Amino acid sequence: MLDGILLGLGTAFTPINLMMVIGGCLIGTFIGMLPGLGPMSIIAIMIPVAITLGDPSAALILLAGVYYGAIFGGSTSSILLNAPGVAGTVATAFDGYPMARAGMAGKALTIAAVSSFAGGTISAILLAIFAPMLSTVALLFHSAEYFALMVVGLSAIAAFAGTGNVAKAVLMTLLGLIMATVGEGALFNMPRFTMGLMDLQSGFAFVTLAMAMFALPEAIFLVLNPARSAQSGEGGGKISGLRITRAEARKIAPVIGRQSIQGFFIGVLPGAGATIASFLGYAVERNIASEEEQKEFGKGSIKGLAAPETANNAACTGSFVPLLTLGIPGSGTTAILLGALIALNVTPGPRLMVDDPQIFWAVIISMYIGNLVLLILNLPLIPYIAKILTIPRTYLIPFILFFTLMGSYIGQNNATELLILVGLGVGATVLRFADYPLAPLLIGFILGRMLEDNFSRSMQLYDGIGFVLERPMTLGLLVIALLLVLVPSYRARRARARARGVADGD
Repeated sequence: MLDGILLGLGTAFTPINLMMVIGGCLIGTFIGMLPGLGPMSIIAIMIPVAITLGDPSAALILLAGVYYGAIFGGSTSSILLNAPGVAGTVATAFDGYPMARAGMAGKALTIAAVSSFAGGTISAILLAIFAPMLSTVALLFHSAEYFALMVVGLSAIAAFAGTGNVAKAVLMTLLGLIMATVGEGALFNMPRFTMGLMDLQSGFAFVTLAMAMFALPEAIFLVLNPARSAQSGEGGGKISGLRITRAEARKIAPVIGRQSIQGFFIGVLPGAGATIASFLGYAVERNIASEEEQKEFGKGSIKGLAAPETANNAACTGSFVPLLTLGIPGSGTTAILLGALIALNVTPGPRLMVDDPQIFWAVIISMYIGNLVLLILNLPLIPYIAKILTIPRTYLIPFILFFTLMGSYIGQNNATELLILVGLGVGATVLRFADYPLAPLLIGFILGRMLEDNFSRSMQLYDGIGFVLERPMTLGLLVIALLLVLVPSYRARRARARARGVADGD
């Protein structure tokens, strides 16, 4: 491993490769800030540029830089505008946006930058140490295990519900699961619930749904409630308190440590990726927090912001394990990276570390350099980026609407998406007025398709539901999912009993 690291250092620190790291991080960060243009879109655009470089190491370093740069930058629009254009940054908006509205936009962006850097750095070290070993673990996961993993993700929905809103969160999750069934199914290539519309043949687009659930209702709320927008302007005008205090650093340090490891291992599993890592990271930290801290989640908790930001960046690095060591893409983005590697005549898999060790180790070393570059680039820009919130309401509302509509249209190149966006956005606004949490709907939608696909494959392979008992890992994950449901319920019941006891004592 030491020889490989030295070889990687020699390759990564060549002038051309350093330029690729910096260029990829810059492009990815700025593209990630724009809702609707996620890493998949920009990497697809960058592939011809990467291929013309000719050098596989430089090409992969450039594309990898764009990938984690986009995830890094995606937190900005989530925090400032409540407009997550990338699935992996949806959970960032849950506490990042309330912090920005409370006048702590600078601090929120600083916590996001530091958490992203720490998660990416720790996971890059884990990748260097455990990559060959973890490739064998990833092979143990089949459709049955992925189905159980999706159930674990769905069982954590209570973490995204406010106090007393668990029933509403369950209803919204079910609505998200129902919406995920629109379009062609996993078992039969036949359209379902499309109402005869060709534009719904492939189902609802994630970007359209994300914009409709978060960004569009926010713009409507700013129009309907001038006091809300005035508060936003006042809070955003004071770009102060960018530094993290020692007390806050001590508070988020264990969160960063836990979620760097958890996020990395989730990223290692093909098909899991940054989205599930960020949701599970948020849910785990909320469930293990004290009762006082749990009340802060969703209202501007620094732990609630640090957890998904650390987890999604750690998962991005972890997703390179199955890509490089097995040749299995762990997500849509790494599938595009796999295509770029094949176009460059590089065959990822178990032989890559033997046949092309300079590529394998250069990518790992460049990830650490890239995270350092991202931190150096972003921290000085935070005061200027945060000033987006000082834009007057008359300009801010059209600004949000423009990026919302542009992001939805660019995602599908289809004008019908704009009609779907407006319809869903109005519905989401009504649900917000009725105090229904919107995050569980989006989680149900994202996990629903993967849940159905893996469940269908498992049923076909094992000729029924028997795979639950036949595969110990599947059973173990389902037991964890059950505990995630029962433990918070037990804690809530115990807290109510304690409160009644205190009242009786009085």
